[in-house]
Amino acid sequence: MGYQQAKNGQNSSKTEKNWRIWEKLGLYRPKEDVPSQGDIDIYILVEFPYPSGSGLHVGHTFSFTGADVYARFKRMSGYNVLFPMGWDAFGLPTENYAIKERKKPQIITRENTVYFKKQMKMLGFSFDWEREINTTDPRYYKWTQWIFIQLFKRGLVCKKEMPINWCPSCKIGLANEEVVDGRCERCGTEVSRKNLSQWIVKITEYADRLIKGLGKTDFIEKVKAAQVNWIGKSSGAEVVFKIKGIDQGLKIFTTRPDTLWGATFMVLAPEHPLVEEIIKKEGNKEILAYLEKARKKSDLERTELNKEKTGVFSGLYAVNPVNNQEIPVWISDFVLATYGTGAIMSVPAHDQRDWEFAKKFGLKIIPVIMPDQEWDFNQAAYVDVDNGKIVNSPAINGLTPTQAFERMIKWLVDNELGQPMQNYHLRDWIFSRQHYWGEPIPMVYCDQCGWQPVEEKDLPVELPEVEHYEPTDTGESPLVKMEQWVRTICPKCGGPAKRETDTMPNWAGSDWYFLRYTDTANDRCLADMAKMKKWLPVDVYIGGDEHNTLHLLYSRFIYQFLWDIGAVPKECPEPYQKRISHGVILGPDNQRMSKSKGNYIIPEEIVGKFKNYGADILRTYLMFIGPFDGTMAWNDDALMGVKKFLDRIEAYVDEWLRDDLSEDSEIGRAAFWHQTIQKVSRDIDQMKFNTAVACLMSFLNRIKSQKVSREVLEKFLILLSPFAPFFCEEQWRRINPTSLSIFQEAWPAFDSRLVQAEEKEIIVQINGRVRDKITVPAGLNEEGVKKTSLDSEKIKKHIRREEIKKVIFIPDRLINFVKRDED
Repeated sequence: MGYQQAKNGQNSSKTEKNWRIWEKLGLYRPKEDVPSQGDIDIYILVEFPYPSGSGLHVGHTFSFTGADVYARFKRMSGYNVLFPMGWDAFGLPTENYAIKERKKPQIITRENTVYFKKQMKMLGFSFDWEREINTTDPRYYKWTQWIFIQLFKRGLVCKKEMPINWCPSCKIGLANEEVVDGRCERCGTEVSRKNLSQWIVKITEYADRLIKGLGKTDFIEKVKAAQVNWIGKSSGAEVVFKIKGIDQGLKIFTTRPDTLWGATFMVLAPEHPLVEEIIKKEGNKEILAYLEKARKKSDLERTELNKEKTGVFSGLYAVNPVNNQEIPVWISDFVLATYGTGAIMSVPAHDQRDWEFAKKFGLKIIPVIMPDQEWDFNQAAYVDVDNGKIVNSPAINGLTPTQAFERMIKWLVDNELGQPMQNYHLRDWIFSRQHYWGEPIPMVYCDQCGWQPVEEKDLPVELPEVEHYEPTDTGESPLVKMEQWVRTICPKCGGPAKRETDTMPNWAGSDWYFLRYTDTANDRCLADMAKMKKWLPVDVYIGGDEHNTLHLLYSRFIYQFLWDIGAVPKECPEPYQKRISHGVILGPDNQRMSKSKGNYIIPEEIVGKFKNYGADILRTYLMFIGPFDGTMAWNDDALMGVKKFLDRIEAYVDEWLRDDLSEDSEIGRAAFWHQTIQKVSRDIDQMKFNTAVACLMSFLNRIKSQKVSREVLEKFLILLSPFAPFFCEEQWRRINPTSLSIFQEAWPAFDSRLVQAEEKEIIVQINGRVRDKITVPAGLNEEGVKKTSLDSEKIKKHIRREEIKKVIFIPDRLINFVKRDED
């Protein structure tokens, strides 16, 4: 079935449609009219999607299903669960698609969100749709604009000229990631650098707080590291090098003041102000030609992707303040104007990048750290700061580099040559976009009063609907053509003024959306303080690795700012308690899914493939395929295995209802049954969904032709229901015809005395060598033991699933994985 058929809703299961009555029962609405219940209230958040024209893909389905399984489990366990959904709908992809289709972005966004919502209901996601939000709704972005105004009023927003990547064909500014080999990734046109006046949000003012705040969270180390590394705090010294023949100093920041005597040249970024002065005075054609080439590279190409060192001599010499040696000043694009001061001192003996530059252009290499072992500085730089002694540096000779750092800082201060300083990789946030489809920036310009914020009573500044929203030739937003909309009154003096025509970036609406979910209809403030106190912080935030850096950083920054101004609860200094990174589903060819590769899986195709319970088969399969935080390849055989599992349950219920099974009333008191309840409960709570499903499969194998009690069968269906809600609801109604819903039932409890009665320690070997020991319910089958073993962190270090040649299994004793290649 093709995409268009899927979008038209063909092959939707009647069973799935019947059970949309869950919403009418209010099963997904948390109780707001009761006081905050502390640990009973739980806020589960999954990243809201960008509603593209292609609809939900399997990646969305995977992460949303995991979040839904967890939310359903928590509700049935007695928690008051907030589990909302909305749409991050502003942005360039919709604008580009609208231009291509000659339709308004508003219409396309409306169509896409309707389709996405239909898909989500088809897949059984238990979102509270009464809290639905959309970043393109003026009632929502009124408060996005309000946040911007508060930032401006407190000096955290300013406007200044900044270089951007410019595509002359698309007539838009591009992010660094959208420039490939110096060309626009969309149209292939060669890009250039263009200076535009941009709104800047000073996130760097919060750099230290963003690092310290991580200590108040339960984020896993991978997420914390992504945040800390992006902020990139470094300590060092600020030093001024005088420029010979010019009454001007060149200020640099260095993290290695202990290597100052080894500085043999300086490097300026092409955008450094001194370069402009050089061009004016010298008119050097070689420099101008180099600057032109540099303008066609993104920051990413100039740093991470730049293998070949390029540069041009400026004609100037700087004076090294520690020894008064004159050293040449070069211009090179591997230095960025946005990092530090846009100028660096280069110590080629102890920095590999500087060493490569020096070797290419024949510059001096002077060692100032002598390693303990013999070292050839003509072959490579020596960069180990933990070994060796300082040489050729009179003030610190004989010290180790670590010892010399503090000594050198003091020496610079005492001699008035420098001062201690901290620097950050984090850059201030460029907040302007020269596009149509975004939140209007609520600022006006008056010739008398300068930039002024719109009065709060006049918010929202609504985005006007226009017939033509194509990019302009000048690089300005298409809104500049809306003369009637642009002309306005200065809120300060009442004179004529013009509105800002730039719009906000896509991040703007997603930085605070979790707050609005707590109180979506409020027109007086972001959200009611009492409601925020009830739900914040978000207990579990599920999202992708790609958002562990910028989105999480921007969102935490905005929240900390709102905390400072008293707009959010003082009891809650951080917005998120725990961050969970979900895994990735690869195509059947083990490659990342892509329409161009033809390995893209559309959820409707899977749902429509099966006559009954297609959504449940897909949901259960996605949770069974591997660890929730892992990387897994699509496997049709495993998908069919899940279908057979549900078929076997349905057949079992058929026989149970007909009394065709031999009765065993003892199963309800059997250790393996209570161990099943314990393991499924514990695994779902820890988001180990694959082993929870494996445990349920094992239990079904164990009972085979035995007729369990009504209580056991009901509890078994409850344990499975978060994974296969439509299927379990149907089977539940078959054995309980008068019951409204299985999801009104309580989660089963286990008898701890019986759980402890039968557990087995299994030895886990790889190629015959013991690598771990695991404890599992007695009698757990090979598949269950295999999945539990492969979920062990110790085992993950030694083997991947694709490396397994065969499995040797001795029940209740041992499992041995034989790898394709010996260790």
